[in-house]
Amino acid sequence: MIVIIGLLAGYVAPRYFSQVGKSEVQVAKAQIDSLDKALDLYRLDMRRYPSTEQGLRALIERPANEKDWRGPYLKKAIPADPWGNAFVYRQPGTKGEFDLISYGRDGKPGGSGEDADISN
Repeated sequence: MIVIIGLLAGYVAPRYFSQVGKSEVQVAKAQIDSLDKALDLYRLDMRRYPSTEQGLRALIERPANEKDWRGPYLKKAIPADPWGNAFVYRQPGTKGEFDLISYGRDGKPGGSGEDADISN
């Protein structure tokens, strides 16, 4: 009986945990999409995206000397990615007006699979 349970666990567990990793990647993509939309709302009011120095914090707190700010642009605090790491925001970006990046499970640039970078 124990051998059968062990065999089932050896077969089911890898499939289950691979699905968990895929769902974390999907959550990270959804979070980036949500932050992307909030940044677009900020741009509508301010006529530019927040600077790298202002960062994503500009979405929830008025930056100094910004009279046109009509936020907060997020209903809740700035989320961490599914692995508990902060999103990286750079403006100007390398692929567009800004970069918004999760470094994946390992929290380091590069990687593959669940460790791969996810960006806007």
